[in-house]
Amino acid sequence: MKVYRISIILIGLIINCHVFAQLPGKQKQTGQVLLPNGWKLSPAGRSLPLGDLPLNLQLSPSGKLLAVTNNGQSTQSIQLIDPQHEKVLDEKEIGKAWYGLAFSHDEKHLYASGGNDNCILDYDLRNNKLKNPDTISLGLPWPQNKICPTGIAITHDDSRLYTVTKEDSSIYIIDLPARKVLNKIQLPTIAYSCVLSPDEQTLYVSLWGGNQVIVLNTSSQEITSAVNVGSHPNELLLNKKGLLLYVANANDNSVSIINTATNKVIETLSTTLYPTVLTGSTTNGLALSANEKTLYIANADNNCLAVFDVSQVGNSKSQGFIPVGWYPTNVKVLGNKIMVSNGKGMSSLPNPEGPQPISKADNSGYQTGSTANNRLQYIAGLFKGSLSFIDAPNADQLKDYTKQVYANTPFNDRKAAQAEGEAGNPIPRRQGEKSPIKHVFYIIKENRTYDQVLGDMKKGNGDKSLCLFGDEVTPNHHAIANEFVLMDNFYVNAEVSADGHNWSMAAYATDVVEKTWPTSYGKRGGTTDFEGGRKATYPRDGFIWDYCKRAGVTYRSYGEFADYGKAHLKSLQGHVCAQSPGFDLDIKDQVRVDAWQHDFDSLVNVNAVPQFSTLRISNDHTSGQRKGKYTPTAAVADNDLAIGRILEHLAQSPVWKETVVFILEDDAQNGPDHIDAHRSPVFVAGPYVKRNAVVHSMYSTSGVLRTIELILGLPPMSQYDAAALPLYECFTSKADYTPYKCKPARIDLDFRNVAVNKSSKRSELFNFNKEDAAPDLDLNEVIWKSVKGESSVMPAPKRSAFVLLEKKKKDDDD
Repeated sequence: MKVYRISIILIGLIINCHVFAQLPGKQKQTGQVLLPNGWKLSPAGRSLPLGDLPLNLQLSPSGKLLAVTNNGQSTQSIQLIDPQHEKVLDEKEIGKAWYGLAFSHDEKHLYASGGNDNCILDYDLRNNKLKNPDTISLGLPWPQNKICPTGIAITHDDSRLYTVTKEDSSIYIIDLPARKVLNKIQLPTIAYSCVLSPDEQTLYVSLWGGNQVIVLNTSSQEITSAVNVGSHPNELLLNKKGLLLYVANANDNSVSIINTATNKVIETLSTTLYPTVLTGSTTNGLALSANEKTLYIANADNNCLAVFDVSQVGNSKSQGFIPVGWYPTNVKVLGNKIMVSNGKGMSSLPNPEGPQPISKADNSGYQTGSTANNRLQYIAGLFKGSLSFIDAPNADQLKDYTKQVYANTPFNDRKAAQAEGEAGNPIPRRQGEKSPIKHVFYIIKENRTYDQVLGDMKKGNGDKSLCLFGDEVTPNHHAIANEFVLMDNFYVNAEVSADGHNWSMAAYATDVVEKTWPTSYGKRGGTTDFEGGRKATYPRDGFIWDYCKRAGVTYRSYGEFADYGKAHLKSLQGHVCAQSPGFDLDIKDQVRVDAWQHDFDSLVNVNAVPQFSTLRISNDHTSGQRKGKYTPTAAVADNDLAIGRILEHLAQSPVWKETVVFILEDDAQNGPDHIDAHRSPVFVAGPYVKRNAVVHSMYSTSGVLRTIELILGLPPMSQYDAAALPLYECFTSKADYTPYKCKPARIDLDFRNVAVNKSSKRSELFNFNKEDAAPDLDLNEVIWKSVKGESSVMPAPKRSAFVLLEKKKKDDDD
């Protein structure tokens, strides 16, 4: 029998009665950092800088050493830390790394995963230093073999090493003295972690891409059991006697507790801050106190630790929460000290030096300029992690920490049930309430910042010097913003397209997506199909189309998660336009509009226009300056004309009176923006949208999705869209049916790149076969030079935290 314990501590919880507008900076009154996704940070304890995206911490048997593996896009490394004195002892750069780490029991070796080099690295430990590693090969490196070892476990006599893999979904058993693989055992799906029982007769393996823990008999080397747990089990933790196995389930916001004698789940702990089934806590780290009475649980997407009293088996009790850094990935305990790896550090890393020149890219996550001081950061390499050292709190301190966690969190169960809004607005506040809008068209574009497109609009917060595709190139973008609503404070939830299309279609990117895309973007191999191609990347309850299907809402996709009729998801089968292409920069967006228009008209004729349509209009990505391809200006102008044509065609159709159109970028692609590299253009148009308005409220991708859900009568998909501010301020109850008129292109859409220069040569090296396969910052510089001139210098993209500035609005919750 499963017993559920809900970690909800409503201590001193204050619900603010106002909506605030945000601008870059740090919140002076409280010291909190507001992230681009709307969540805040106020980490407890002391902090030590780590490398790029730390995913795992391991203590040596004596507790004298702590190892860290950094697995981000830029420099990957192994760090050795003195946990008592809280200082870095040594660091070794590694070409390819992944989660796996383990000390030998004699503390003379540290074993680490070599990632897609398909090997285990064996570091000699001498005088608290890491020596050059020996290599234990599991197979030829990627792409010859797809293996990638992840979790590692070692026998007490240091004779056997067990590792599980995320690419070929297997258990490898290695003879350490002989340095050879003894056996390979196939698993049902990708694995994450593994632990040995104290008697070493049993190996437990978490199936990251599923919902089971596999039990392997190490003597017979046979799988004897598969224990059902939550979705995306990752971190595993055995108590000292090996009687209880704790399993972190990322997609379920939960921890399963397994009785190892019976291999049954005896208790499930819910780690959320409120009683909710919505994904978004992303439970992924576990540690027990020295006396094993307290369990600390890392909630990556809630930026906190959940604390449970587990002293009574089967009757665990929530004690509260501890605020930590951004995206905590692992937690360990040494004596009275709690140590937490924060995967994304303490903020979104502003660039305080301002614009700087760019030259070529190195592999550090920076772009190198003309001098050593001119270092320009790339968004995918910005996850400079940190290590929090927190003294275990007493009961009163934990109450204060819990209050702080709630103060940092925009999500609550009341928002999930009733969104922010106003009476009489066309955007309902509750699921099931009626809206005069019946048809939603959701257009996904590719990769521009606000300043790149709308920086020349005087009534918005733009920087004209950063505007590459102003009114001359994008007359329809400008007209839509002028005639309807200009929003100059919108931020994408995503960093790149890999997580961008997940955020755009699910208001969430799973731990599999968040932890694996930096490696693939760092050109270190690994499976890269993040757009519905690998089930392990799916949110637990699916994407917005799955929600439509369950709710009986009609839907159709034109190139998003589909390509010429081939659906990437089961829920899209039979719901895609066979003539609509997916991502392909050699196909003009005019072709995409032609396909949509023909399909749309046929549906109008039979009164079968779906309630929800997703359209991929993506050529604003551009092909840089590659010779023979469309110039960046022509590609963006093509994109502009496409959205203008769509809007005009809808405005002339019989469904216009009940239609709204949302247009956004899946991510901002690291371009220059004077506020933040996540800031991006967003547009909304339709009869119930305000005319000639400017709205400065802070919105996000999740806020657009929340607005769509409320119109269609769908529930929120995650804690992120449930918490997000709907775009109700952009709407009016008084409809204006004036049709939109498409603005003709002002430049030749057939312009091709003909020049041979440094930028064209750089563009030849870029991979344009998939979105974001080309390096974002390099591509943006090439685009900049295409517009501004080959000798011009592109300013650095800017990263910001966010500060709340008061802008009071009535909250109807009271």
